[in-house]
Amino acid sequence: MMPIVVADMGEELIVKRVGGKPEVRLHLGNLGIVPGGTVTLINVNEGNVILKVKESRIALNKEMAMKIMV
Repeated sequence: MMPIVVADMGEELIVKRVGGKPEVRLHLGNLGIVPGGTVTLINVNEGNVILKVKESRIALNKEMAMKIMV
């Protein structure tokens, strides 16, 4: 298990765990980032992370993305 920010770009990944405070987990869950779900890492640059979740692209700051374990 590793944070999503260190995964290979373009690879479809299965979310194993979402950490952080309850409100952070709720926010990520509302975006579709839930354990067992799939996400694709599109890009990581200067503190921002872009993910593809279902058919949407989502931008997160690196601190929040570090809470997503794949």
